[in-house]
Amino acid sequence: MSSTTQAMVPVIDFSNQNLKPGSPEWDLVKSQVREALEGYGCFAALFDPILELRKAVFGALQEPFRGYSCSPSGVFQSMAVDDAHIAENIEQCLTTSLWTQGNISFSETLASFIQLTSELEKTILKMILESFGLEKYMDELTDIASYQLRIMKYEKPKANEQTIGVPAHSDSNIMTLLYQNEVNGLKIQSKDGEWMNLKLSPNSFIVIIGECLCVWLNGRLSSPYHRVLMKGNDDRYSLGLFATVRGGYMVKVPTELVDDKNPMLFKPHDHEEFLKYFSSEVAKGVVKSGAAISRLKTYCAV
Repeated sequence: MSSTTQAMVPVIDFSNQNLKPGSPEWDLVKSQVREALEGYGCFAALFDPILELRKAVFGALQEPFRGYSCSPSGVFQSMAVDDAHIAENIEQCLTTSLWTQGNISFSETLASFIQLTSELEKTILKMILESFGLEKYMDELTDIASYQLRIMKYEKPKANEQTIGVPAHSDSNIMTLLYQNEVNGLKIQSKDGEWMNLKLSPNSFIVIIGECLCVWLNGRLSSPYHRVLMKGNDDRYSLGLFATVRGGYMVKVPTELVDDKNPMLFKPHDHEEFLKYFSSEVAKGVVKSGAAISRLKTYCAV
């Protein structure tokens, strides 16, 4: 049985204004990103610009509102906006659901949050590709990228005991960036099977590599299992930006990553078709939603 430790994931600073491609600062952070993802599949990203939005984001979320979809346990609730990088979608899909009369100020705050977070995601992705000598694919991956914004609320346990907010799972997308309020609870599983408690500073995101990018990189990186456990007297709020690929795009391993010593491990696949397949498997009861299995790798392994 795995246990829980106080070990910390790597912390990498992205706030340096001199962090430009080709600079010494860029190359240093790029090496830190590669090392962190190889060792943990995730890291904490310090990003000072997000502090300007923190109070506006979490202050609004703590107001009474409606519109969340709720898990069977009742502890975890969430709302999602697809194609969240399109500002109109935020107003149409989210703020009018939470507030009957809309909330222009909060809509603008979320748009700013998405812009900052998506730019950080692109910076990290560019560093990953450069570290593997695959920078020529950056424009292609940027063009087919889609972002989902998810607002998540984890209610405090009714009894003073630990409750599962979200069970162990790995993300099937390209990359996930999570930003939380002051209530902790996110746990990351190390390669040794230990669950690591995360305590994040107000200016930090947790960055998690998704299975889609791991497959595209022919298994060079691995997506970590993670979960949320709730304990205490406060609700937990977090915002997640999930970078994925649009339907119709065939995710296939670059030829640069395949040779005699490194055979192709995964077949090309349409990520949207995978999501439909997995949803149907959940509906039929073949697998459980959130089950700690490598869903995408199972789907497209050679």
